[in-house]
Amino acid sequence: MTTDAILAGNPFTLHRLPLDQKNRSLQAWDSADEYLLDYVFEHHRDANRILILNDSFGALCCALADKHCTVVTDSYVSTLAYEYNLEANELADAKVDVLTSMDELPKDIDLILIKIPKNSGLLQSQLAKLSKLTADIPVIAAGKAKEIHTSTLKSFSHFLTEPTTSLAVKKSRLVFSKTSAKAIDSKFPVSWSLEKTDFTLSNEANVFSRDSLDIGARFFINYLPMGKKPLKVIDLGCGNGVIGLMTLAKMPNATVTFIDESAMAVHSAEQNIVNNLPERVADCQFVQNDCLTGFENYGADLVLCNPPFHQANAITDHIAWQMFLQAKAALRQGGELRIIGNRHLEYDDKLKRLFGNSKTLGNNKKFTVLSAIKRS
Repeated sequence: MTTDAILAGNPFTLHRLPLDQKNRSLQAWDSADEYLLDYVFEHHRDANRILILNDSFGALCCALADKHCTVVTDSYVSTLAYEYNLEANELADAKVDVLTSMDELPKDIDLILIKIPKNSGLLQSQLAKLSKLTADIPVIAAGKAKEIHTSTLKSFSHFLTEPTTSLAVKKSRLVFSKTSAKAIDSKFPVSWSLEKTDFTLSNEANVFSRDSLDIGARFFINYLPMGKKPLKVIDLGCGNGVIGLMTLAKMPNATVTFIDESAMAVHSAEQNIVNNLPERVADCQFVQNDCLTGFENYGADLVLCNPPFHQANAITDHIAWQMFLQAKAALRQGGELRIIGNRHLEYDDKLKRLFGNSKTLGNNKKFTVLSAIKRS
């Protein structure tokens, strides 16, 4: 993994988390970070109170550590990366406040920096929040040129002032705008009825498959446990919580811990239990976390998981492997990891290597549902 960065002329050591991922070509910053920082140091050097949105691994807050930065992220892994990289660069005492995507924004801001997210809904949700700040705060956004579309600029125009763009440098581009005080509400969360139930699911902007039930979850629901056993269940990578919700509906004595690294996902999952099964809220926990870090020896009876195979824009299986490893540690002896995955990902081999066993519970042309038992 490349870790030596030069940002605005200054050297930094920046690590992408998790540290042990196999794809060593991935790094913790990109050309958009470089372009954005060069521009800020040239044109906004006097800005002191800086709001940063979507700093993936801390490149921006490290480079601007002499300022008072407030960093907003939906990702728990990103918060860990900020802490790690600030410490690695001897910047642990820097004035960096970290907020989740569900927190209120500070009012006293000189400059707003945005790394444009791949999820256009998340961007719109963030711009809606910015539209409620006082007018004329400079906003500079950065991203890959190929990912800044006409629709992206329309979002800026709708919530903020009419944007302008820079020339592309190293395939990255900047977008310039200002806050408008338009105070436009976001369209999120979006809600829809869960098929074959009386449930209505609420979804914040950055929730996976926020507009409809994803086809993997639809298939997985057919293979959830049912009965009166008092199982201790973890819904790992819970998203909007539909898997845990349906588990609670099928198992009146179960408890479910909903875990996701997205603040919006955890919030959505909690709202969906409160709104649909309020009598079961006491049987639930809602945790924003890096997979199952800290859940060793938790004694779970069952971990349910639909693992992702990407991190931001990178395709990678390290998150799935981390989930499987940590699920085994969190399970009691005889406990079960039950997953769904695309058939081409060959999770069966991974489970056999880790657990020594794997059983196919069901499959179709696209997905397979697998079960592995912790025996040692």
